[in-house]
Amino acid sequence: MPNSPYTELGYYIINKLHHVDDSVGNKTRRAFLYLAVFPLLDAMAWTHAGILLKHKHSLLVGCASISDVIAQIVFVAILLHSHLECLEPMLIPILSLYMGALVRFTIVGLGYYRNIHYNIPESSGPEVGGDATIKKMLSFWWPLALILAMQRISRPIVNLFVSRDLKGSSAATEASILPTSYEDLKHTTHKSRAVAVLTATYPVGHMPYGWLTELRAVYPAFDKNNPSNKLTNINTTISKSHIKKFTFVCFALSITLCFLVFWTPHISERILVDIIGVDNAFAELCVPPLLIFSFFPVPVTIRAHLTGWLMTLKKTFVLAPSSVLRIIVLITSLIVLPYMG
Repeated sequence: MPNSPYTELGYYIINKLHHVDDSVGNKTRRAFLYLAVFPLLDAMAWTHAGILLKHKHSLLVGCASISDVIAQIVFVAILLHSHLECLEPMLIPILSLYMGALVRFTIVGLGYYRNIHYNIPESSGPEVGGDATIKKMLSFWWPLALILAMQRISRPIVNLFVSRDLKGSSAATEASILPTSYEDLKHTTHKSRAVAVLTATYPVGHMPYGWLTELRAVYPAFDKNNPSNKLTNINTTISKSHIKKFTFVCFALSITLCFLVFWTPHISERILVDIIGVDNAFAELCVPPLLIFSFFPVPVTIRAHLTGWLMTLKKTFVLAPSSVLRIIVLITSLIVLPYMG
């Protein structure tokens, strides 16, 4: 039976559904308990960041995000020299995550109250889109929230299928830990190695193109078809043509970086060995997936551009089916592909 601080649902999802032993399950559920307040802090930070982006204070939002990362690194370094390393090692990354989010929220919160809060009118006329209502906000927000939820749940679904396939054995634990040497690699199963390769290649492959997702904010911020931009963009001359050219330049830069980093011999291996800290033999296994990642800027750019356009038109409901289709394709692939070898 699960311990009293945890619910039956948590025990079922973590221990039973993933087929992990009690030790791994208890630590995982304890980590979720420690992170219970984080969504609230993160939501408040993103709410203020969204308003700042709407008023074109993207530099402030960017500085807040960078400060978040720096704060996490600093607090990890500090906490590693504390007694937490022996008492509860899990708290080191969790507390660092909280401190980073707190720094980010503080920066965007202060930026909002200093630059925007006292300048927002009590009501908006029809020429700028009218007053926001709960119905308008929900109809605009729920498709975007659904898409983000489906994106975030994709990796846990993959982990779920893998952990169940490995039957909760020691290989399941190995699958979640990145082998750093060839000796470690030899003692893992084929499926464990596949998961480890995915764990290593995803952040590396994501670097040259992940930022393209933020192109979705360009259309709503500058397109003149957005009623709320009619007053703020009086003196600007940005047109759809400018937005498309800017998007293309970003795409060209991203795909050039992808091919330069992933297709130039030995560059991707050096990143994995010198930065991630894996063995040369393991780094060689990561090369083929990284070559595939080099083509991701194409769909990511198209998705971001169209998402921004639909956000401007406030027709985000068109995006909702794509999130459901994503999960269907993912689950189908996880079921079918193993039978194809």
